[in-house]
Amino acid sequence: MLHNELTKRLNIQYPIIQAPMAGGITTSKLVAEVSSAGGLGMIGAGYLTPAQTKEQIKEIKQLTSKPFGINLFVPNEFHITEDAVKSADQLLHSIREQLNVEPADSFDIPEFNTIFESFMEQVKVVIEEKVPICSFTFGVPSKEVIAKLKQHNITLIGTATTVREAVENEKLGMDMVVVQGSEAGGHRGNFIDEHQESLVGLMSLIPQAVDHVSIPVIAAGGIMDGRGLMASLCLGAQGVQMGTAFLTCVESGAHKVHKEAILKGAEDQVTFTRAFSGKWARGIKNKFILDMQEHELLVPDFPVQNLLTQVIRKAGSEQNNQDFMSLWSGQSPRLAKNQTVERLMKDMITEVQKINITVS
Repeated sequence: MLHNELTKRLNIQYPIIQAPMAGGITTSKLVAEVSSAGGLGMIGAGYLTPAQTKEQIKEIKQLTSKPFGINLFVPNEFHITEDAVKSADQLLHSIREQLNVEPADSFDIPEFNTIFESFMEQVKVVIEEKVPICSFTFGVPSKEVIAKLKQHNITLIGTATTVREAVENEKLGMDMVVVQGSEAGGHRGNFIDEHQESLVGLMSLIPQAVDHVSIPVIAAGGIMDGRGLMASLCLGAQGVQMGTAFLTCVESGAHKVHKEAILKGAEDQVTFTRAFSGKWARGIKNKFILDMQEHELLVPDFPVQNLLTQVIRKAGSEQNNQDFMSLWSGQSPRLAKNQTVERLMKDMITEVQKINITVS
């Protein structure tokens, strides 16, 4: 059951993919350890420059000879006015005061063309460095980008939050698709359906997606152990992508306060917010989320709000103050453990084997 088209195509031992969490969580050590343990380690390159992307790929190659992958954010057009930026910044004024942080003199909001050029440079790096697997979030890249990557035999993985988005991924040329249930931590990967419409629970989403696409489906959202893996496989997925479970591992680059918040967290403390980045994301409720709740529909879209709150998130991290940090987490924090990647992978496989024996 653990060996299928997905494991064969990705050249991995177990159908377990470490979610590509951007923002420093997916350290070279974390990615390499997951791949060395038989899963697929993934770089979260969404916020990296092309040079940083190249550097991390080279680091991982020094740490493991096993396959690993990379995730890129698909750039989306956004429109913003100076007045809107000033208005959004004014909302953050009292929060900066609480952290004793000075407001920025000016806001360097990059143009879409600049972001797109950086994305294309990252694609070039992926090809040059011969990374075998590339996944995408926030949409599907252009046919030209897909064709370019496929010329170099790179396996492409898309992200979907609904069946409609999964079908679109297949239609546009993705080789596999991650279906992201509403339980998933971090940013939502919806790109066709609106936020509310995209909140389909994973156990409902898997079989419906499997019935409508012919490419392998990868399940994501709230999966933390062998039970979640087996449930996903039984519903027709060929593998799982896990974020929160790897975030609290020793090798993860997540801030100690972030890890602690998850390890002490409960399912009813996890909520959705767009206040941090301008894009809906799931994380542990804190003062910033509560203070911004009545304003969150007014904040500018990603990446603008993400840039405006950067100084607040940075100060929160430096001051070890979880009230102002983006504590992304899926809906199963009670299942999180502080352990090594090797331990997590071994325990998952042992659990799967026990379930197999019980069923047979």
